[in-house]
Amino acid sequence: MYRGGDAMTAHYRDHIVETLADKEKITAAVVSAVRAAVLRHKQAGNPIVVMKDGKTVWLQPDEIEL
Repeated sequence: MYRGGDAMTAHYRDHIVETLADKEKITAAVVSAVRAAVLRHKQAGNPIVVMKDGKTVWLQPDEIEL
């Protein structure tokens, strides 16, 4: 397996390490992605599953709040 050792590989590795160190940026990206997915479900008329009071609950599109 090629492990890479050139400058470009080091650049990408350093960039990945830097990005993963930014927990706020990662959290913001995940929140944004989940919001977009929920919006797509709502717009398409598809229900989603959430947890309420420790129980799994289906929300119909008209019940989804963004």
